[in-house]
Amino acid sequence: MTFPHFPTSVVTDRLIIRCPQPGDGSNLFDATVDALADLRRFPASLPWALETPSIDASESFCAAGFEAFQARRDFPFLFIDKTSRSVMGCGGLHRPRWAVPAFELGFWGRSSFVGRGLFSEAADALANYAFYNFDAKRVEAICDDSNARSIRVCERIGMQLEGVLRHERRAPDGSLRNTRIYLKLA
Repeated sequence: MTFPHFPTSVVTDRLIIRCPQPGDGSNLFDATVDALADLRRFPASLPWALETPSIDASESFCAAGFEAFQARRDFPFLFIDKTSRSVMGCGGLHRPRWAVPAFELGFWGRSSFVGRGLFSEAADALANYAFYNFDAKRVEAICDDSNARSIRVCERIGMQLEGVLRHERRAPDGSLRNTRIYLKLA
């Protein structure tokens, strides 16, 4: 399949949202450490957060993310605050299903940036990116049933609850977790 050129960044009122690049690892590491306690509350849906973060692992993620973006396999983005130039989070359009086209919207961010509407701004920008650049017909977000912050972001950007998958995931402690699927259609 031949793909047209897709922009690697989006600019909103308060954010620069761009593809990670080699060299971004240290800044992403700082954001990950800030967010880690909140992310670890949802180990069934965010198992990667249980790993010990490192600058090397963050750098590997950025290099692999850049490569995946270029190959059109995955579309990760860093969320950069325009004022401080800090990486305040990360997200992306994942698991592309080009036949539809459909994408899974993911996002997370620094705990110190929560409550300002920045993650809603980033998530909305990514959903719109998918509709505009990929002619997406479906953008879905999948979150733990008890992740109130992610649920609020989904609802704030106009996503509809498509359903709740009961006992869909098992957490490391053995408990069963429910998963919500939110949806936005073109």
